[in-house]
Amino acid sequence: MPSDTPSSLLRALDLTGRRFVVTGAGGHLGRAISLELGALGADVLALERSEDGLVPLRTAFETFGGTLTCLRCDLGVESELRAAMARILEEAPVLDGLVHNAAFVGTAAAQGWASSWESQSAELWREALEVNLTAPFILTQGLTGALSASGRGSVVMVGSIYGLTGPDWRLYEGTDLGNPAAYAASKGGLMQMTRWLASTLAPKVRVNAFCPGGIERGQDPAFVERYVARTPMGRMASEADMVGTALYLLSDMSRYVTGQVIAVDGGWTAW
Repeated sequence: MPSDTPSSLLRALDLTGRRFVVTGAGGHLGRAISLELGALGADVLALERSEDGLVPLRTAFETFGGTLTCLRCDLGVESELRAAMARILEEAPVLDGLVHNAAFVGTAAAQGWASSWESQSAELWREALEVNLTAPFILTQGLTGALSASGRGSVVMVGSIYGLTGPDWRLYEGTDLGNPAAYAASKGGLMQMTRWLASTLAPKVRVNAFCPGGIERGQDPAFVERYVARTPMGRMASEADMVGTALYLLSDMSRYVTGQVIAVDGGWTAW
């Protein structure tokens, strides 16, 4: 006899009144996750470096039942991060979830970022690790009490397939795109921090991660064609492909899941 009926499983996705922190909430994926949380009745505390990134999130969120609290914060500046954390705890001394979505991804135009190995910048390496790895450490540490207080706290790390595998350089030939060592190393570190925190914060707080494959955002057509040919699902991803996994890990649907890293990559890492 099953322990759960279909109706109880649907209730596990009801997030009405629950409170979640989402970093990088103004970006493509962060906004998608925040809006889906709102659609399920959750209250979202959104962290974003740019005020411009928060404007469309505020506008879209107005149609949902949950509340949205926007906090501008540069995760690479520890004083700003700690000030935002203090505000979060004032607003929500009890938290149900924390999504580490923000990431330093640089640009192809940044000197020493998406460049040859020999010319990659140590300064940008440090900046990437500060945002992608140190900020999640500080924020999770500071919010552990609030997450524990809910009795069902869930931390979700957003990684990358490049935290799991090395790059296939053939995809990048003849394009301006690159694959910086700092990004890969920071995401790989985040995956191991997921496992460490899961075994440390259990049973009060669960910690999991998901690793997106390449999301199509107008990349060089040659890169897209090669990427698609290498992906069993035959296409690049969209933000909508990622949201279901995030909600699963944040909700009671995954109440016995912790310490796991899920690749959401269309099969990229399967061969």
